[in-house]
Amino acid sequence: MSSKGFNISITNVWQKRLAHIHMHHLNRLASKELVISLPKLKFERDRLCEAWQKGKQTKSSFKSLNVMSTSRPLELLHTDLFGPSRTMSLGGNYYGLVIVDDYSRFTWTLFIATKDETYQAFKRFSKVMQNAKNCGISSIKSDHGGEFQNEKFDKFCSKSGIKYDFSALRTPQHNGVVERKNQSLKELARTLLNEIWLPKYFWADAVSTTSYVLIRLLIRPILKKTPYELFKGRMPNISPLKVFGCKCFILNNGKDYLGKFDSKSNECIFLGYSLHAHAYRAYNKRTMLVEESMHIVIDETNQNM
Repeated sequence: MSSKGFNISITNVWQKRLAHIHMHHLNRLASKELVISLPKLKFERDRLCEAWQKGKQTKSSFKSLNVMSTSRPLELLHTDLFGPSRTMSLGGNYYGLVIVDDYSRFTWTLFIATKDETYQAFKRFSKVMQNAKNCGISSIKSDHGGEFQNEKFDKFCSKSGIKYDFSALRTPQHNGVVERKNQSLKELARTLLNEIWLPKYFWADAVSTTSYVLIRLLIRPILKKTPYELFKGRMPNISPLKVFGCKCFILNNGKDYLGKFDSKSNECIFLGYSLHAHAYRAYNKRTMLVEESMHIVIDETNQNM
């Protein structure tokens, strides 16, 4: 047996003796003479060790690719569902459907009560978006969740000419764009709620506000523009942004009969921004309802703690 073959055999024996410790660590121990009786050999893995694979194999890493895989909005949408939340939101929902446009990274959050509503929510969304952008959705990517991998979604995509791709089983990294967005939305929403000790049933409002803000502030590294500008075609104006959860007052527009000396406004909690009009959303403490209005005065220095 050659000296090289002998050394390889000895290194394998020593690694087994030392509980399959990493080769790099063995080389450090040997070169620095930190233990007695370990020979000065060059420890290298010359073959696949079945025991090591079974005991130490980990998931492969997935690095973000610094390339553009799409050339226009709605060419590819990444979708994922998070939930159920332990607490029902003010609107009676437990789940959040997150949709991310691959090209712009523009993000939408749709809230639903049950997983079964995912199909109808996405169907309505796709019709609105395709009409608004005057172009079709080319492809959708999701995990293998039953809310996505079902006969209704298959028929809808086939009829609409949409390619439907799934990430590999038990490998959320393959759907990493929306998985990372999910994580960011939940973490920031949790921060908003905890900062001013709002009840947990405001979680959907916090997620919606976080999504609204992020698409105006994040920068798509390759294109050096915000998701809002890439999708809408104009720069975002952040002057209307206000502090989530602060005290505000909404004008009573005659919904209730007002006496001559009754208050003309109701105290509210600021919850974010309307997605359908140029208006703010606020929780009316008197009526215990969420209202949308532009007739609102906001006190950002006074938080509802």
